[in-house]
Amino acid sequence: MSISPPPDDWFKAPHGNEKLWLGLAIAWCIVMSIAMPYWHFVGKQNSTGESYKVTPKDFIARVQEFVKTNQVGTMNNFPVVEGTPGGDIYMQGQMWLWYPVLKLKKNQTYRLHLSSIDLQHGLSIQPLNMNFHVLPGYDHVLTITPTSSGEFPLICNEFCGIGHHTMAGRIIVED
Repeated sequence: MSISPPPDDWFKAPHGNEKLWLGLAIAWCIVMSIAMPYWHFVGKQNSTGESYKVTPKDFIARVQEFVKTNQVGTMNNFPVVEGTPGGDIYMQGQMWLWYPVLKLKKNQTYRLHLSSIDLQHGLSIQPLNMNFHVLPGYDHVLTITPTSSGEFPLICNEFCGIGHHTMAGRIIVED
């Protein structure tokens, strides 16, 4: 059998339901093309872009100092640290945990300093579906204001090795 061109009448213009689905797909592409830049500039979920170069050793020292001066208890052998509203709070990502457990006040604003001390991690706050990419060598500063109380689990959503599935942490928000 040899390769031969298709017959002259092989193409048929869209008709019936095909036109409907093509129209819906094109309309949805237009909506999303408008929504993405709109939420980038108008949405409040974007990072301020504030970050600083830092060595992992220096960031660990900042976290340890924060824990030493603000620890209010323990949870599963990890320190629970209460931040000062309006102040700086620290959290480090490392294989395979988020450290320390943060205790925050509802409707108060904090400056959350995030860094990784080993590999890239993804901080995901559940069930809020908030995500942030955390890189080693950078102190990322996020301004956060918790608006609901409760315990919020943190997970890593960036594969970081064999123990990735166990990488968890917690933020406690009280009234």
